[in-house]
Amino acid sequence: MRFFPRLLAAFAFICFMNSAALAVLPDEVLQDQALEQRARDISSHLRCLVCQNESIDDSNAPLARDLRLLVRERLKSGDTDSQVVDYLVARYGEFVLLKPRLNGETLLLWLAPLLIIVIAGSSIIWRVRRHKHNKLMPLSEAEKRQLDRILKSKNR
Repeated sequence: MRFFPRLLAAFAFICFMNSAALAVLPDEVLQDQALEQRARDISSHLRCLVCQNESIDDSNAPLARDLRLLVRERLKSGDTDSQVVDYLVARYGEFVLLKPRLNGETLLLWLAPLLIIVIAGSSIIWRVRRHKHNKLMPLSEAEKRQLDRILKSKNR
């Protein structure tokens, strides 16, 4: 019973250590709160290229830190939010965006879920209709006699 509180405390500590608040280090934070908020908003939509399932704002990877610093440098130099994002996309490709833009290169990515639903739905409808048309026909008199002979010969 003494083990459970310690396990719970260890779990809480691990969750706290992995929180997004600790990913952005104090030396990265900009003095201008408006610029810092813009930087946080931009970095929350950029993928960590190491972790790949986290934003750079949430990641503790060194590359994510470099990208956060790059975002802040670009903002301090006067870039707009879209210019910062465009710069990073030009440098790293659409993959750097957690939510890729809709364009010719990402069209399949955006349409894939819809295509899968349409294909699955069509397949289900086709199978149901096919099953309805393939109902078993009743046995003819000749087939019934043949079946009776087979069953009688098996019972002997």
